[in-house]
Amino acid sequence: MALIQGGMGVGISLSGLASAVTTCGGLGVISAAGIGMNEPDFASNYIEANNRALVREIRTARASTPGALGVNIMVAMANFADLVKTAIKENVEAIFSGAGLPLNLPSYLPEGSKTKLVPIVSSARAAVILCKKWLLHFGRTPDAFVVEGPMAGGHLGFKAEQIDAPAFALEKLIPEVLLGLAPYSAPNGAAIPVIAAGGIYTGSDIHRLIQLGAAGVQMGTRFVATDECDADERFKQSYVIAKERDIVIIKSPVGMPGRAINNDFLASVSNGEKIPSTCPFHCILSCEHAKTPYCITLALANAQKGRLKYGFAFAGKNAWRVDRIMPVRELFHELIAQYEAADAALG
Repeated sequence: MALIQGGMGVGISLSGLASAVTTCGGLGVISAAGIGMNEPDFASNYIEANNRALVREIRTARASTPGALGVNIMVAMANFADLVKTAIKENVEAIFSGAGLPLNLPSYLPEGSKTKLVPIVSSARAAVILCKKWLLHFGRTPDAFVVEGPMAGGHLGFKAEQIDAPAFALEKLIPEVLLGLAPYSAPNGAAIPVIAAGGIYTGSDIHRLIQLGAAGVQMGTRFVATDECDADERFKQSYVIAKERDIVIIKSPVGMPGRAINNDFLASVSNGEKIPSTCPFHCILSCEHAKTPYCITLALANAQKGRLKYGFAFAGKNAWRVDRIMPVRELFHELIAQYEAADAALG
């Protein structure tokens, strides 16, 4: 059962969560989004502050576990190139990259680097485009793909009308991507692994998707509700107390729909009460700060610190099912038991 912990910014999956997941046999992933939020020069020296924090988090995780680590770096981030170079220099095992197509990601990879390149896509078309472009310009394909369906938390790679449409369900996307990738091979000569993501909650969910052909899964929401998650306890508890009706689709300042837990902050945004006068970070290329109702980096940083009056929590569609916080190891045991039960039921 190949299990990858999804990268969650701002500050939700750092060295604490990533190292715990890796220690338990999964692949822990540090999110680079807003990673320098606690640096004193975060606003005045944005690129260096984030690079410094990323190096520290990678090295802190390395000190806690001998296993593999990944870093999630969004294409839409203004400092994408700097963070990619930093992650590769620190010899992380994998870079996961979505929120746009990472068309030039291989250009940063030096000869002999061990870092695997794993784009995050939401369609077979996007996966095939990347294979063609990378082969044309760099003579290689991605090492794997994460295929993220519309039940995921955070920013979604779908139009609003596609999110609940059966044609875009993860169970439909996985076979489509596998078919699209059939003519291509990974750099090691094998078939390109496809990792399913978005709305996966139980071990039986994992089993079902692997039966569909996925090589493994990526999970984010379940790992928020763990002792080792790097978010404030109040952030985690927002998952525990959330009802199904609280999980909503919002329009993000970066121009994409996103899934979050509704709260008073988002209600005030809907009422037009949060208008920033300046942009302190210029962190997302697609964000037109003069037209946005709030600064998403500040909102997510506040939420990570438990200040939910001034921010909100991104969450997957199944976040309302969370009823307690548990250690990462206990979560692994639960998922493995459910997976094995599903496997045994097949005879």
